[in-house]
Amino acid sequence: MATGTVRYWAAAKAAAGVAEEPFDASTLGDLLAGISANPDLARVLPRCSFLVNGAPAGMRDPRSIDLPEGAVVEVLPPFAGG
Repeated sequence: MATGTVRYWAAAKAAAGVAEEPFDASTLGDLLAGISANPDLARVLPRCSFLVNGAPAGMRDPRSIDLPEGAVVEVLPPFAGG
């Protein structure tokens, strides 16, 4: 189990109610399952993309993406005008 920081942007930040928070999770899938307990955030997450230490998760299964100790996970909803 790794500890790190999850950072929320735009609509994800509004849904989470915070800009960032600590996490304990082994994989990106575990992290997403945990933060999905927030129903507002659960509605936003399917439209989001994710960066783990600056590297895009892409279309890979989140359960296959290991989170290293101290990881920073960015939750990025679609941005208008991007």
